[in-house]
Amino acid sequence: MGTEKRRVFAAHPAERKHTILLDFLEQEQISKELRDGIEEYRKTYPTPPELLNRVPRPRYHYYGKEVWEAAVAAILCGENLLLAGSKATGKNVLAENLAQVFARPGWDVSFHVNMDAAGLIGMDTFENGQVTFRPGPIYLCARYGGFGVLDEINMAKNEALAVLHAALDFRRSIDVPGYDRVEVHPAARFIGTMNYGYAGTRELNEALTSRFAVIQVPAIDGGNLERLLTEEFPTLEKKYREQFVQLFLDLQKKCENAEISSKALDLRGMLDALRLIRKGLRAGAALDMGITNKAFDSYEQGLIRDVIAARIPEKLDRTRLFSD
Repeated sequence: MGTEKRRVFAAHPAERKHTILLDFLEQEQISKELRDGIEEYRKTYPTPPELLNRVPRPRYHYYGKEVWEAAVAAILCGENLLLAGSKATGKNVLAENLAQVFARPGWDVSFHVNMDAAGLIGMDTFENGQVTFRPGPIYLCARYGGFGVLDEINMAKNEALAVLHAALDFRRSIDVPGYDRVEVHPAARFIGTMNYGYAGTRELNEALTSRFAVIQVPAIDGGNLERLLTEEFPTLEKKYREQFVQLFLDLQKKCENAEISSKALDLRGMLDALRLIRKGLRAGAALDMGITNKAFDSYEQGLIRDVIAARIPEKLDRTRLFSD
């Protein structure tokens, strides 16, 4: 379907976002076969109108042609995805982009120490004088053909993960104790994300890992980061845009060399700092809030400020940074 035709039919905000994202994939030179596969998937599994408001509307595009093609191909083949990589590589951004371009309702599951099987599948609750079943995110995703994002899956307890096995493999079903067996909708996919080296993380066992197609998500490079800043801050002066790109790459290198911790490697924090500067804060204060203060050790804060000062003047303000 041509670009102009797609725009005519994109009435709902979720549909408009889908059109924009498909245009973006075309610009990224994602293979036409895969783009046609996305369109065919959407025709085969139309989004229920009552769930259109659950289709994610990602703020950012994910940049990376090879990763995009690998992820789309896996989903079209019926695979679940495990996105693995270090901090600030855009794993959750990619997961949201995938749910949006395939126009699937999304359910997010953040794993933590208290997340158990009942929290995933559902539990009994007392309502209107009787016991009823309140479905959890995995149950709803399976039933309605959603994309379930399993965030920080390598922090989950074994008990919680065990209930996913039958949903993720060839059985594609969930047994709800005391109720019924739910068949996983053919459009449903589960996308796990995992960081390395965070407190509380561990290696996934083989039984679970074997149920995913695994993509190692690389760190964003300078070219793609500049594109992201250009898209998000179109009035940012070119010379400062380049300095912010280099600042992030400097922090990335310091983390790789173990000179500072990964706390300062916060792409969201840098974008937040730019918004704060645009609102009127000086660069020094904004970057403290967005990056430096994420580290709580005073010595490390000093090292981070030195890295920032080499690229961005502390007293830089919006009148010099932005052209609007």
